[in-house]
Amino acid sequence: MTRNKKINSALIIIDVQNDFCTGGALAVKDGETIIESINTAQEEFDTVILTQDWHPKEHSSFASNHNAEVYSNVEMEYGSQILWPNHCIKGSVGANFHRNLNTDKCALIIRKGCNPKIDSYSAFFENDKNTTTGLEGYLIKKEITQLYMCGLAFDYCVFYSALDGKNLGFDVFVFQDLTKSIDLGNSKNIAEKKMHKAGIKLLNFM
Repeated sequence: MTRNKKINSALIIIDVQNDFCTGGALAVKDGETIIESINTAQEEFDTVILTQDWHPKEHSSFASNHNAEVYSNVEMEYGSQILWPNHCIKGSVGANFHRNLNTDKCALIIRKGCNPKIDSYSAFFENDKNTTTGLEGYLIKKEITQLYMCGLAFDYCVFYSALDGKNLGFDVFVFQDLTKSIDLGNSKNIAEKKMHKAGIKLLNFM
């Protein structure tokens, strides 16, 4: 890749938080190992946006609130929902951005999963696909047409953010080497195939 500033583009860094890194409540294997390269990638962008999982303790996506097994599924009003370990509870250390992540260039933080009744993977919509985060309007006002995404995890929040961005008409690129996957039930391969089919460009930063 050329190392020139990307015009009309934004780097969206997904959920690089303590609970998704080693030792966290929902750790993605080697999640923290991508942070140094993500910091380097920020130098190529004038607009850097962070997303942050920000759940209340009573969130409906937590297995503990259903007396159910972690990673089992339940039906919500908006469809099937995976039940996760309690993670990224608002105000907790686990919800904080990882200490190694450079946040100085961040222009906007999108907090998601705040509604206790609806989970939110995407940077654009909650999982009901109707409730917006406001990110689309921000990007339109900034005249941004190209989105580059990275962070945690490739097969969930990065995947759904990329898919929604593409469906909203943005050109979407995912830095695969600046992501890590949960890979639950072959979710990594499924996400990769769906992104290719949608016309999302998967590339390496390094």
